[in-house]
Amino acid sequence: MTPEEQRALLAVALLAAFADGDKSDAEREEVKRIVRNLGGQAAGLDVSALMQDVLLKRIGVAEAVAALKAPEHRQLAYELAVCVCDADGLQSPAERHFLNGLKTALGNNVDTAFVAQADGLARETDAPVAVAAAVGTPAAPAAAIDRAALDQRIFNRAVLCGALELLPQSWASMAIIPLQVKLVHGIAQAHGITSIDAGMVKEFIATAGVGLTGQYLEQFGRKLVGGLLGKVMGGLGRGVGSAGTGMAMSFATTYALGQLAVRYYGGGRQMSTALLKQTYQDLLASAKQIEPQALPQIQHQARTLDAGKVLQMVRQSMV
Repeated sequence: MTPEEQRALLAVALLAAFADGDKSDAEREEVKRIVRNLGGQAAGLDVSALMQDVLLKRIGVAEAVAALKAPEHRQLAYELAVCVCDADGLQSPAERHFLNGLKTALGNNVDTAFVAQADGLARETDAPVAVAAAVGTPAAPAAAIDRAALDQRIFNRAVLCGALELLPQSWASMAIIPLQVKLVHGIAQAHGITSIDAGMVKEFIATAGVGLTGQYLEQFGRKLVGGLLGKVMGGLGRGVGSAGTGMAMSFATTYALGQLAVRYYGGGRQMSTALLKQTYQDLLASAKQIEPQALPQIQHQARTLDAGKVLQMVRQSMV
């Protein structure tokens, strides 16, 4: 992949990240921070200047797409844009409008099967759980909660999310967010809290400081500017080596979110925003220490996981 093609793909990623005009200042600053960091890793690619070109609208979809000649690179551009738009758990009207425009600009190079999978995952992410009618349901007594079983659920879900990063199908990683949402929702229910919906769960995740859009962009950017994409036919070219960073982050993020949810809902939802963020960071650091021990299980699951069943797994309740 040439530097020009790398620049075009990163431009598409940035365009997708800023497609939603309603993104908070904090989220925009996080994306900017990540791009500045990537600038130090890129060889011959001025990432900061590219970000300015995107923000000042000096480069748009048409200009970025024009540099992508190979069909597999154009397919990759669309997959990347969908993943970035879905990274915060929900596509806004502005993001859907952007993706439709990108798909048109790419012409016949977008795999219709991928579009169908992406649309299905977006719907599942938007409405992953049923909402009970009761309001203010008290938390279940601590004695009634099987903590060991809950810890095993969290570990299993973290292993699954790590394994999804190793699959060759790039769209599979989009299942991580709905799976994380379901995990947190299931933990809330285990504590007797039934009056919770997907929006509340996503708000909890955002309050904890999990910048999903930024994390995905950083993960992709490291692969791109580090020359790790390799052969992109069939998706992002995720192999055990090139996807190592994403795998570790997905495992650690999922595990930390699960443990944070246990503490938050088990404690009667009394944690302040500052304490929630600090606790998550502490749990994330611990999860990163656990990940090497879980690596054999993650790799085994990736080898045995049927990507065609990913959407079905998202639809199922937490196991």
